Amino acid sequence: MLKSTKLYLIGCIVGTLLMSACSDTLNPEIYSQTSPDNLFNTVQGVESVLFGAYALAAEVSGNDAAELLGVEESMGDIGYVESTWVVNFQEYILDGAGSPRYSTLWNLPYQAIRNANIILENVNDADIGQDSKILIEAEAKFIRAISYYKLYMRFGEVPLRHSTTQELEIPKASEEDIIKFIETELLASLQGLPNPGEESSYGRAHKGAALGFLMKLKLNTKEWQEAADYAQKIMDLGVYNLFPDYFSLFFVANERNEELIWVRPVRADLGRSAANSYMNFAYPPGFSHHPRTGLDWPEGARNFDDSNFMVRDSWYDTFDENDNRKDLIVTEYINLNGELINLANHPNNGRRPFKYWPDNDIAGPAYGNDIPVIRYADVLLSRAEALNEIQGPNLESINLINQVRKRANAPEISLSDFGSTAALRDHILNERGWEFWYEGQRRHDLIRHGKLIEKARERGWPAQPHHIRYPLPQFALDANPALDPTEGY
Repeated sequence: MLKSTKLYLIGCIVGTLLMSACSDTLNPEIYSQTSPDNLFNTVQGVESVLFGAYALAAEVSGNDAAELLGVEESMGDIGYVESTWVVNFQEYILDGAGSPRYSTLWNLPYQAIRNANIILENVNDADIGQDSKILIEAEAKFIRAISYYKLYMRFGEVPLRHSTTQELEIPKASEEDIIKFIETELLASLQGLPNPGEESSYGRAHKGAALGFLMKLKLNTKEWQEAADYAQKIMDLGVYNLFPDYFSLFFVANERNEELIWVRPVRADLGRSAANSYMNFAYPPGFSHHPRTGLDWPEGARNFDDSNFMVRDSWYDTFDENDNRKDLIVTEYINLNGELINLANHPNNGRRPFKYWPDNDIAGPAYGNDIPVIRYADVLLSRAEALNEIQGPNLESINLINQVRKRANAPEISLSDFGSTAALRDHILNERGWEFWYEGQRRHDLIRHGKLIEKARERGWPAQPHHIRYPLPQFALDANPALDPTEGY
């Protein structure tokens, strides 16, 4: 039986299920007899709250997926967006009030945390089997941990809401406490999560995903030995490998492949309740045909021509000429008038990042390409980076990097190419850019390498050291007087 103090939340939770952002395999059947009084009396009832949390954590309703990728990428040195909705971030005019994106960046993780807290406070008393309790508790801890990880990477210090009985007005936790909480939750989840491939349905958490987020946490907090160790643990699972073809790695037809450790699962639906709308931001004006690949304008597709994703020519030109990771970037196309438009070094219309290539799952403006969060290439490059920070240039780091470069048909590097830790560090940052463009990683990588502000200033933006974190949203400060603005804002 749900605790009476939580009942008012259940309507909100069940409502999110009708717009679940998880894959179809995670969509719970909504029973007409489900109510707050019996919600925790069945596995289906408990899972309805759990799947609502998964949906919120995925952040793929409407244009959320594409716009979050645009925000992250536009602050870095790889991509840019021509649109008013991103200008506050792209031009480092950060004030916590000037963009509706703050609602997504802040509210969705906290709503996922809310669902997880309700589960953790009630699952032990639920009328379900012990094995189900152990699994669901582990999943709730996982969701709570990755939601706080996102909040930490976006805002730094934030309030830790680990119970629905806490006061509404609570101050920010310290950075140390937030990092420790994320780590503790992920370690606890490992005890109850299944091995990769043994989860009951696609999109549910497993040990590989928990280890992946532990690796990312340690990498971005520069705890190098632990980052290297967690990467090795993932490699030792023996279930992940690089997908052989980078170009089709992100196709719907190839989702659930052996490289993808954790993704934001989506589906193509006209209501866009759980869709990837990225491509609508990537098509150039009047796109009709891509001559190199034969791609034609998909029937029912949309071009959001007031919001254009592009890549910077200065970055594109850093690719090795044989590196096939650039093949997903459109440099020319045929428009509706039959004209060949060259986007290379175009003054007003840059090259287009077709990362989530339209293959066979499209419903109007909605695409079914899952969005990678952690892939095996990240594991290899993370361990290579951590080992370089620990011991300087070393053969294992070089070999790990070369695995990724070999898949890309890029020439291999040699240990003798790097005379210092800094030299290999710079190469790894470049390698991560070539590998993970428009996957929401660049801002994090530049922050970790101490380059975010420097590169923004090179582009002429008024970036300041405190801009490595977003400001706390003004609506959050208004609602919680115990919160102090982020330092510098």
